[in-house]
Amino acid sequence: MELKFRVAGRIAKPVSEVFEAVVNPEQLSRYFTTGGAKGRLKTGATVSWDFHDFPGAFPVEVIEVVKDEKIVLQWAAYEGPGSDTPKYDTTVTMTFEPADTGRTLVTISEEGWHQTEGGLKGSYGNCEGWTGALCAMKAWLEHGINLREGFYK
Repeated sequence: MELKFRVAGRIAKPVSEVFEAVVNPEQLSRYFTTGGAKGRLKTGATVSWDFHDFPGAFPVEVIEVVKDEKIVLQWAAYEGPGSDTPKYDTTVTMTFEPADTGRTLVTISEEGWHQTEGGLKGSYGNCEGWTGALCAMKAWLEHGINLREGFYK
């Protein structure tokens, strides 16, 4: 069985505004990367993301950016503390589609975990994380509320 997932949600803002909230590190740092983001997401770039619940900034490889449509990233798979699995990357794909009445459908999928117990745990953890990210993005863009502030440490 291939370990992958997809989460999606609608945000009551136009595609261009939602897309910019992801590619712009200043905006991303306001609702998602609790420890901050460095570097604008653009094809071929390596940016840095930091989270209070997962200390230590780490690199994110930007594979492809299609303005207002798609972002493809690769980053190190995390299989939990003490995992002896050799390092490998997973692929995250975000798509942005116009929805009814000026809303945007954001879909985030991730794939590439090894078919191991650690890979299964890692995929479930990231599925939880991306679901939270969508909720935080919606709250921030629609209401100016940072759901992640104080949520972790």
